[in-house]
Parts: sequence; C-alpha cells; structure tokens
Amino acid sequence: MDFIKDQIVEGVITGITSFGAFVKINNEVTGLVHISEVSSDFVKDIKDIYKIGDVVKVKVMKIEDNGKLVLSIKRAEDNAAAPTRTAPFVPFKKKAPEAVKPENFEDKLAKFLKDSEEIQLDAKRSLDLSRKKKKKN
Repeated sequence: MDFIKDQIVEGVITGITSFGAFVKINNEVTGLVHISEVSSDFVKDIKDIYKIGDVVKVKVMKIEDNGKLVLSIKRAEDNAAAPTRTAPFVPFKKKAPEAVKPENFEDKLAKFLKDSEEIQLDAKRSLDLSRKKKKKN
C-alpha cells in the first residue's frame, strides 16, 4: 500500500519502547510514533496510555527515503471526533507536605545547639587524630 503525507490510517500497536510506539498498518508496514506525538499532554510512559494490540488511528507525518513511516497519534486525534483510548493526564506531583508543625524559637535553638555540639565533637576528633599522627612521626 502506498501512503501519502497527512493520510490518516488505522493500525495496531506492535511494540512499545521508552521513545515511542511501533504501529503496524494493514499488516504490511510498521511505522514509529515518537513519544512526543502520542498525546497533546505530557506522556512519561506510553504504557500508561496504550498497550500492545491496541488499535489506533495515526496520521502519516513523513515518509522517509528508506520507506519508513513517521506517524502521529495526537495529530490524527485532532482530526477525529474522539480518541480511541486515553488515560488521564497526571502532572508531576510535588510531595505533599507532611504534617509539619511550626518550630518555635526554643525548638530552633535546641536544634542549633545539638548540631553545633556534633560539629564541635567532629572537629575535636579530627584535631586529636592529626596530633596523634604528628607524634608518631
């Protein structure tokens, strides 16, 4: 089958990688849908949206000299009434702040004194070790 640029065809997802999905069209030609062309929303993992065997509509974006097809699902969906299958968009989530009680001055001071004592002990140990090395020499 000959394909033309901007043609919308139906295919089956035959493989999923970290960079895209391979779609077989008419059981004869396989093309690649890059991860950036899967959805209008951010896609971290294509497996969250599609699985092998899903039937999708794709738009032929480019036909390379070696006959390989560059495909797009999101641009085919722009022309279609509704996508065949979508997953909800999940943006990067910030960690929910744990129940943090505001520190008062006394708590901050106690923490500072504890940290300060630990630093002083480390410095003293280091100084003692360097003195012992000098005595041995």
